[in-house]
Amino acid sequence: MSLEPRRPVDVEDAVASSLFAWFSPAFPVGSFAYSNGLEAAAAEGVVANERDLAAWLEAVLGVGGGWNDAVLLSAAHGLAHAGDAPSLRDVAGLAAALTPSRERLAETVGQGEAFLAAVANGWPHARCPVLPARTPYPVAAGAACALIGAPLRLSLTAFLTGFCANLVAAGVRLSLTGQAGGVRILSGLGPVIVETAGRAAASSLDDLGGCAFGSDIASLRHETLNARLFIS
Repeated sequence: MSLEPRRPVDVEDAVASSLFAWFSPAFPVGSFAYSNGLEAAAAEGVVANERDLAAWLEAVLGVGGGWNDAVLLSAAHGLAHAGDAPSLRDVAGLAAALTPSRERLAETVGQGEAFLAAVANGWPHARCPVLPARTPYPVAAGAACALIGAPLRLSLTAFLTGFCANLVAAGVRLSLTGQAGGVRILSGLGPVIVETAGRAAASSLDDLGGCAFGSDIASLRHETLNARLFIS
């Protein structure tokens, strides 16, 4: 049996395929181990059901840590595209300094380190050697997306979808909702993801900031939980 010769891969399709892989639950960044403070909120009854979980995630995405991650990704994407290594390293430092708790810092640099290692193995042309190994996740992601020529808005949409999908999965594991409820939440967050990506694509570092204080406090309180499924 003869094999058909492979057709040339369309550049846009190749970029999209990379983004689907990078921000899917199967990509080895260890996202399943983190809840972004959600576990503490569930343990204290702040988030108790599907409706609560949807509202919590919408706030985190639109005005909390998800928003700041999107702004940082946008900045890193632009700096990597411009080849501005010193400023890119500065943004990595800023991203680490902005984390509100020890566990959230471990979450972002742990995933960033794993992401950079995985990308270097599978996509060596997207490796960003100017970044330290323990780089916050959105900065690592933004730089890698720029290096494969991924459009900023598409990169943001893919990243934020993965961010939300991971937290929905955490909510299912915490019995806040079932699989069907998780699907409903993720579908409902679609317009918020798209809107947040659009805002972040036009943002600058001056737009960093948020008001999802409950999420930040939950990430602090998680450190003292007696029994935990998640690292954060």
